[in-house]
Formats: sequence, structure tokens, C-alpha cells
Amino acid sequence: MFIFVVLALYRLFKPVNETHALALMILILVSIPISLLSVVNEVAALILVSGADFLSVFDKNQLDALVYLFMRLHSRGLLVAEIFWGLWLFPFAVLVIRSGFIPRVLGVLLIIAAFGYLASSVTFLLLPAYGPIVDKFATKLTLCEVPIILWLLIWDAKDQPLDKERPVSGVA
Repeated sequence: MFIFVVLALYRLFKPVNETHALALMILILVSIPISLLSVVNEVAALILVSGADFLSVFDKNQLDALVYLFMRLHSRGLLVAEIFWGLWLFPFAVLVIRSGFIPRVLGVLLIIAAFGYLASSVTFLLLPAYGPIVDKFATKLTLCEVPIILWLLIWDAKDQPLDKERPVSGVA
């Protein structure tokens, strides 16, 4: 479903700047397979706890360790995807700011959210001891993404001419 959201955003913002719209689309599309591959680790953990006969060669402690490993791999995969969730917000923010048909403040909020995603994921991946500390603040920053979602859902961004294409006041 998110693929269709990205395609709609690309179509909406292509007239604003095709390069930024393409960057937005590519960055978010890269995150989708990473997220889906991460789910494979959850499926592996579920198989391990299923009690299937072929798992009888492992004792309970080994199975528990493998389940934990796969769940950790799942969370690390999502951290990698989260990097792209943050990166795609930068071209999205630039497009919102330049669009003229969406309030600019929403673009600024997208930049703040992008830094939240990046701070959290990079810290957990590179400095895991500091991850929980940074995540307390970074998670709150990612909430700055919510206003653009609400704006698009409530007020609806219809294709509108750019500022330079709009007629000057009083001239049709």
C-alpha cells in the first residue's frame, strides 16, 4: 500500500521539482524491501516456537537463543530501514517548502522528523549503549511527521499550478 502512497506523492510533487520527487520515491522504495526482509526474521522466530517435529534436535535453551537471535535481527533490519525512512523526508520537506500549495511549516517539521529517525537508527547501529538515551528524544521528533499526514488526509493536496504559473491578481 505504501508503494501507492509514494507514487501519489511523486505525481503530486513532480511539477515542483522532478529530481527531488524522484529522490523521495527512490529512498522510500529502497526501505520497503528492507522492511519486508526483516519480517522474515520474525517468521523464523515463529517457526522456532511452533513446536514443529523437525526442531526436536534442539533443546529448549537452544531454541530460545535462536528465537532471540532472529528477533534481534528483525529489529536491526528495521533500524536499517529507518535510515531510509529518515532520508526520504529530506526531499519531501524540500518539495513541501517549495510547493506553494502546502504550508511551509510542514516541510520544516518533516526535516525535524528526518533528524529524529536518523539519530535513533544511527545511534542504535553504531553506538548501541547510547541508543535508549537518544531514542527517548528522537522518537518524539519523529512525531513531527504526523501533521503532513493529517494535512494531506484532511485538506487534500490537489494538483495546483506553481507560483510562477498562477495568474497575477486582477489579470486572468
